Amino acid sequence: MMRYTVLGSGTSTGVPSVACECSVCTSIDPKDKRQRTSLLVQSESTTIVIDTSSDFRQQMLTNNVLQIDAVVFTHHHFDHIGGFDDVRPYNFRSGSPLPVFALQETVDVLHSTFPYAFGLVESTGASTPNINIHIVDDAPFTIGDIEIIPIPMRHGKSMRVNGYRIGQLAYCTDTNYIPTASCDLLQGLDTLILDGLRWEEHPTHFTVGQALQAIDIIKPRCAYLTHIAHQISHQRDSAKLPSNVQFAFDGLTITL
Repeated sequence: MMRYTVLGSGTSTGVPSVACECSVCTSIDPKDKRQRTSLLVQSESTTIVIDTSSDFRQQMLTNNVLQIDAVVFTHHHFDHIGGFDDVRPYNFRSGSPLPVFALQETVDVLHSTFPYAFGLVESTGASTPNINIHIVDDAPFTIGDIEIIPIPMRHGKSMRVNGYRIGQLAYCTDTNYIPTASCDLLQGLDTLILDGLRWEEHPTHFTVGQALQAIDIIKPRCAYLTHIAHQISHQRDSAKLPSNVQFAFDGLTITL
């Protein structure tokens, strides 16, 4: 059995957004409260987090995640790596380095953003994240008893990002283009969690309409849209979706 928990379903600013008084940012609907995007994956014996979002610490506390066997990154934008320093308590608990799986460009940005964690600046003697880096390319890899298949995608005109297929679920956030070969890797899914930022055009993310077109091509049994901006009201806009598609929300749990 696999258990997948949406830790955060929001865009880079989170929802509510700072300095905004729109109807969604002031909504009392808990499904309109969206932390930055990430996913928790749990098998019987292995726990993985996909992306240490800017809200990573709070997400771990909210979901009572006491152990992590690895972190897998989709890409290096700050809303997906911003909580990296908060892996330290897992080092304290385990007494060992935490495996981290990422594209080389993501590792390069981790080095420049958190240089103290890699011995690139003089140590002050304070604790730092203790990790083992594993470079991800296009090849499947295994963490504990979980096999992960990278899904190459594009974010904007040229930036490579990874989605990941894990069993019968695939997680494909932060994309506006999925190549045909990657769509082939997504065939036969039970569940697809896919970028669906808002209804209006955006240069680096699927709109809801574009996401629905991709879902029609991939044909999962069901799909959830994530990385949702404050232009989307969960209650108002859910009625506009097909019956097999829903907006994700923080705390959504899928068991397969």
